[in-house]
Amino acid sequence: MQAGAGHQPVEWRIAEGLTPYEAAVAFMEARAQAIAEGEAPELVWLVEHPPLYTAGTSAQDSDLVEARFPVHRTGRGGQFTYHGPGQRVAYVMLDLKRRNPDVRAFVAALEDWITATLAAFNIRGERREDRVGVWVARPDKGAGAEDKIAAIGIRLRRWVTFHGISLNVEPELDHFAGIVPCGISAARYGVTSLVDLGLPVTMPEADMALRAAFEDIFGPTV
Repeated sequence: MQAGAGHQPVEWRIAEGLTPYEAAVAFMEARAQAIAEGEAPELVWLVEHPPLYTAGTSAQDSDLVEARFPVHRTGRGGQFTYHGPGQRVAYVMLDLKRRNPDVRAFVAALEDWITATLAAFNIRGERREDRVGVWVARPDKGAGAEDKIAAIGIRLRRWVTFHGISLNVEPELDHFAGIVPCGISAARYGVTSLVDLGLPVTMPEADMALRAAFEDIFGPTV
């Protein structure tokens, strides 16, 4: 998924504080258009949101158990997910025309990015053919138990990606209870975070691991 020779480094930006969701979407749409027109470099934008739920294009209304927080309908793929403080959202605006115009390969590269980030903390993240996102085995919770630690939801316009991934560093896990996350309601599937797994990882530490793993897969950042 690396860009071709002579390609500009990807801009890497970290937002301060909590970013309102509507503002983030408006910014992404404008930036994706500028990238498509060759007027701006590719960008990875790291944010935290106030507590909210987003509904992707395949969200089922029945998966909204309790609207405890604002619900935003969004054009990204996927179902319901939660965003909030302590969760790192990485919005990824890359030009696949200049890289590899293959959406499946891009999603696989995002999964690889997450698993490489988790590996920096000695966590084995795994993908599942029937479930989007990245999962960790939880034998302590019973045979076959797995928890989701990261979500993926993307959109493309003119081969430029936006939306992206979310990694649970230290969010309030009970905030996920208002939805069926990503349509997963089986009893043996839950939600976890780096801190929930016993790793006292700070957001800056998670950001450093994300950036190193991103550069290995997608190329240099600036």
